[in-house]
Amino acid sequence: MNQEARIEDVLEKAHRFKSEIGQSVHDQYVERLFQEAASISKESVTKTPIRYLKDEKIDRILTSKLWGFPTMIGLFTLVIWLTIEGANVPSSMLATFFLDWLYPILKEGTDAWPWWLSGLLIDGMYLATAWVISVMLPPMAIFFPMFTLLEDLGYLPRVAFNLDGLFKKAGAHGKQALSMMMGFGCNAAGVISTRIIDSPRERLIAIITNNFSLCNGRWPTIIILSSLFVGALAPAWFAGFATALSVVAIALLGVALTFLASWMLSKSVLKGEASAFSLELPPYRPPKIMQTLYTSIIDRTIFVLWRAIIFALPAGAAIWLSSNIMVGDISVAEYIINSLDPIGWVIGLNGVILLAYIVAIPANEIIIPTILMLTVLTTGMTGVGSGAGVMFEPEDMSTLSNVLQAGGWTLLTAISVMLFSLMHNPCSTTIYTIYKETKSVKWTVMATLLPYGFGITILIVLAAVWRAFA
Repeated sequence: MNQEARIEDVLEKAHRFKSEIGQSVHDQYVERLFQEAASISKESVTKTPIRYLKDEKIDRILTSKLWGFPTMIGLFTLVIWLTIEGANVPSSMLATFFLDWLYPILKEGTDAWPWWLSGLLIDGMYLATAWVISVMLPPMAIFFPMFTLLEDLGYLPRVAFNLDGLFKKAGAHGKQALSMMMGFGCNAAGVISTRIIDSPRERLIAIITNNFSLCNGRWPTIIILSSLFVGALAPAWFAGFATALSVVAIALLGVALTFLASWMLSKSVLKGEASAFSLELPPYRPPKIMQTLYTSIIDRTIFVLWRAIIFALPAGAAIWLSSNIMVGDISVAEYIINSLDPIGWVIGLNGVILLAYIVAIPANEIIIPTILMLTVLTTGMTGVGSGAGVMFEPEDMSTLSNVLQAGGWTLLTAISVMLFSLMHNPCSTTIYTIYKETKSVKWTVMATLLPYGFGITILIVLAAVWRAFA
């Protein structure tokens, strides 16, 4: 028998054995292994009356079918509420420092410069960066330590345990819960963390759907808009909690879309059966405060803030230039905005918001600064500085709300932006990471465009129904 015939014979036998064994052989093997272990334990171990350890007593609540999910949602809501309530004062103080005190000094010091150079550096690059720091630093400095604390305590593996069954029903791997949780900090890190999944098919599913986890760059946008438009509808005593609930609702929608997208992929282009895995729940550990602060402040908050500043500088320059370079009687920015307005209207947005998302492709962190600068441009408002495209000074949340409303914002606009923040393309860093991990243009493009498919569909339906009944 020649070599080709032997290969064909081996392949034919492998195909026959596969049909006889079935798709669930791995699950059957794992189940049999645990049955054998239980049988040996039953024969050789003498059990004393059950006396639950402290960890076991806690796990009976945190991993139970009745209380596991409500506890997760409750803890998540508490973290968001503390972030919202704690970030307002330091954010206002930073804005006062950068805009009330430092900005006039810089403007006075550059009076002798050419107007275009002063405008580009101070009214464009500096103000964009100042707003990024004022808005992003306080929430991150509160959110990341609390999230890291839950991680250090050993709670995140319990989350994976609770979500394992849902991921298996969606045709995905239970370990995807861990990469999803990592994505709540940074989607690029979430994509890299999918390496813990052995199955190439299930790892691809985890990579493609990781963008539905709200990364740190999108938290400030959703928190601010929830405070301005959702929290404002509630009584003062309930405003903070209402804001937290709306933010949690967006995050939970992202989790639901992760399950839905995983199920769709597992039934179409990435067909297959979910594989089983064993997850050892680590013991609860007392937090190491200094290590937690270092990890959350230095490794996460400062790293992310520095990345935001790097992208805010050129973005501020681009916005100022587009606002001051004229095409006929209007600026380049106004021309683009007017062209995008009809498309934005269909999905509950406007041209300013769409242009802001185009400018912010490198980093989600600069969405709000870009929207604010472009809103000032199109409404003709003045504030800090002079000239077109200059960022105004948000003295308080009421002023910020008034500016957005002057730009035509409504509750529909705010909700649509919050949803679009969840369902749009990953940032450039994440897109590059996806390509490096998959080595495939096809899967990179799919991971980039898939959120748009959900986002545009949902926003079109939302805008149509809202306008029909408003």
